Amino acid sequence: MTGLYTSSIEMVEVSPRDGLQNEKREIATADKLALISRAISAGTRRIEVTSFVNPRAVPQMADAEAVCAALPSRDDVTYIGLVMNQRGADRALATRRIDQLGAVAVTTDTFAMANQGQSSDGSVDAARAIIEMARASGRTGQATIAASFGCPFEGEVAEDRVLAMALAIAEAGAVEIGLADTIGVANPAHVARLVARVREAIAPLPVRVHFHNTRGTGLANVWAALGAGAVTVDASIGGLGGCPFAPGAAGNVATEDVVNMLERAGIATGLNLAALIETNHWLAGVMDRRLPGMVAHTPAFPAAA
Repeated sequence: MTGLYTSSIEMVEVSPRDGLQNEKREIATADKLALISRAISAGTRRIEVTSFVNPRAVPQMADAEAVCAALPSRDDVTYIGLVMNQRGADRALATRRIDQLGAVAVTTDTFAMANQGQSSDGSVDAARAIIEMARASGRTGQATIAASFGCPFEGEVAEDRVLAMALAIAEAGAVEIGLADTIGVANPAHVARLVARVREAIAPLPVRVHFHNTRGTGLANVWAALGAGAVTVDASIGGLGGCPFAPGAAGNVATEDVVNMLERAGIATGLNLAALIETNHWLAGVMDRRLPGMVAHTPAFPAAA
């Protein structure tokens, strides 16, 4: 392999939050907790368990406190709560079960207004404040830059804009910066270029990537990102996911598909593929439909596996 590929990478399981947030069918709290437990059993050690947002805007996340209250007690697992503002951060910190606050900054004003009711610059300021709140409470904070590769409303996004946002958020004490392809418009060349630029700018902070598979390029973009120096990948069991405020945002890259690709390429993920595939089938039963992830519907290879 060429590029900056390492022998192992970290994965963040986002199915309990991003995977479910756009689903119209109400998912029981018990099923969310079962999904979290299954992810842990499969080897996941960082999980985005819920988001602390207005339940009127995202009804699926109305049970955030209930989910947190029943989380398995694990010293080896980092529980992440997504928050958009100070109120959300206060709620997350009050649970005493959230280890890390995940903030969101948006590259364009139109999407930022739709997503969290503020300008793009305002979302950067909010992310910085959330990270500072996390640090003051003895937790950690990170941020994802949404629509890093394109906006559903304003189209192309300048790489320099993403770079400036990453630098501003890193200065607040973030432990990592995530680049999100919220609507699945990225291509591998763009991904490699932007990840490399952000990685160099914020070093030694790590870069995390978050890809949606809207146009079938998710796995290729994961590969390009790792070659450019990203060290952490968000993924969702079954390939579920989407954003209520981003038209055309389809599912995330499927955890089991990413694991299959990377492990066969010699890059360790620490996750058990068979357990992930079994969880895909279980979750399909909960959702009452076949899930988008591909590996769960193909014969095992090699067959002995």
